[in-house]
This record gives sequence, C-alpha cells and structure tokens, in this order.
Amino acid sequence: MLHVTNGTAVSLDRSGLGGEVLAWIDMLHEGPVPAGLAMDDLSRLRAKFLDGAWPGSHSAETLANRDAVLERFPEHEEVTLWFEHDLYDQLQLIQILDWFSSTGIPAYGGTGIPACVPRLSLICVDNYLGRLTGPQLAGLWPSRHTVTAAEFHLAAAAWHAFRAPDPAGIEDLLRGDTSALPFLAGALQRHLQQFPAVENGLSRTERQILELAGAARRDFHALFAADQQREERIFIGDGAFARYVSGLCDCRHPLLLQEGGEYELTRTGRDVLASRADHIRLNGINRWLGGVHLTGADALWRWDEERRRLAPH
Repeated sequence: MLHVTNGTAVSLDRSGLGGEVLAWIDMLHEGPVPAGLAMDDLSRLRAKFLDGAWPGSHSAETLANRDAVLERFPEHEEVTLWFEHDLYDQLQLIQILDWFSSTGIPAYGGTGIPACVPRLSLICVDNYLGRLTGPQLAGLWPSRHTVTAAEFHLAAAAWHAFRAPDPAGIEDLLRGDTSALPFLAGALQRHLQQFPAVENGLSRTERQILELAGAARRDFHALFAADQQREERIFIGDGAFARYVSGLCDCRHPLLLQEGGEYELTRTGRDVLASRADHIRLNGINRWLGGVHLTGADALWRWDEERRRLAPH
C-alpha cells in the first residue's frame, strides 16, 4: 500500500491503515512550471527554484527521492491519493494523475485490472487533511474510489493548460465540464486571481496584504492569520506568504513598510491600492504562474475581477 498526500503534516502514519506514506512536497502555484519537461526534468527545475527561494531546503534531494518512491508504485497492490480542495492540493493532484496517465493504468478504466497493476484510488475532500487525527483519516478510507477515465482525462487537460505559456487555455477548460474533479474549477479560478489586476497590477494575495496593513498595523503572524481568513480555501503557507510581503517591501517603490515589527502602507502603497498607480509599471514584475512567465514593466496578462476573466494587456 502506498499513500500519496500533500505533506508531512497529514497523520496517515497514525491512521492504522498501514503502508508507505509519500508526501508530495511542492508548492506548484509558486515559480516555474513550464510545458515540455518530463517529471524528472521538471523536478530538477522546481528544486532549483525552491532552493533559491528558500535556501537550505535541500529540495533537489527531496524531490528526487519523492519521484523515486512514486516510480516504484508497481510494488504496491494499491496506491491511494489523499488530497484537499485548495489550489496547492489540486495542482499536485492533476500533476500526479497526469503522470499516471503515462503508465497505462487509465487503459484499464478502473475495471478488470490485472493483478500485476495496482489499484489507483482517490480520496479528495473539502477539509484540511493536516488538521485531522489518525482515526479521522481512517474514517475517510471507505470513501475512496478507483480513479476514473474521466478524472484522468480532465486532470491531463488541466495540467496541460496550467503549464502552457498562454493562460487562456485555463479559461477554455473552465468553460467546459469539470465535474469529474469537483474542486478543480474553484482552485484554478483562484490561480487566475494571482495574475496582476487590470486596475493596479496587484495579485489578489498582494491586494489582501495591503488592505489588511492599511486597516490596522499587524506583525507578520497576525497579518498571515488575517490573510488566511480572507481565503475561501487556504492554499498559501507562511513561507510563500513571506515572499509576497517581502516583495511589497523590497521593491523599487515600496508599497509596504515594516516598523517595530509591524507593517503599514507607504504613500505609494495607498496610491496603488486605490488604483491611482500601478504596481507593475512602478516596480516591474518577474513572476511565473504555472507556465506563464510575466516579466518587465507591463505584464502581458492581467486579471479582470469584475468580468472574472483574463485580459491581454
């Protein structure tokens, strides 16, 4: 038995279910995830990004070991994927299902699987697995189902759209039927909100940080907690959140200022938040969102929250 889940905080080792637990550790919503790379090459690229963003994380070794465990999946009678409803998890889920699509498992359609082929099962819930106890996780076990052809097909299409250099494919996907993976549409919509806004160049996360800092002085922990309260499905950890905060403080024209351990808006930050100025035009951008690389003083793609769609810029 192999259990694949989103991180080491999930207490599957205390569930009594047995088997090996593999934590799929990678925040795919941050940094480059370009098209055209096989799993091993993509993992090396991801490790380079993660080690650069968080020095000392030893991501190269971690991801290589992770991939090696997954490649040994035929040693198990069953592989069960445990994931949540948020963007962090849904991106991991579609990456893994897309990878399994290349193994031949989908060809069996979930029925008549030969004994030499492990059963691939899925548990996907609208709850945070890391908050559940071992017995609570065990209680979810009977709800697992064999991954269907429709789930494989949708995951592969979504993974392709997420990694494409043109994000319009994500919108095309969302206009279709995504019911096979019921949490995917909401997650990808949240991904699109991380594109710079048409009116001021702020991602949703950046806007929330500035709004919270403008309403009250807060230290980092209070700011992070307040931001989580703004999310329908929490997906950003404190490490990624800290990068956004630093980016607003350490740019050419700072939007945020830290004094005495607490954050407050600068005058420029107030102007940008009020859409009297544009963050990208003032400070430029160098950010990957899946397969889209936004660079320079004017992002090619912006998010229009009012129309709920991307706008070429």
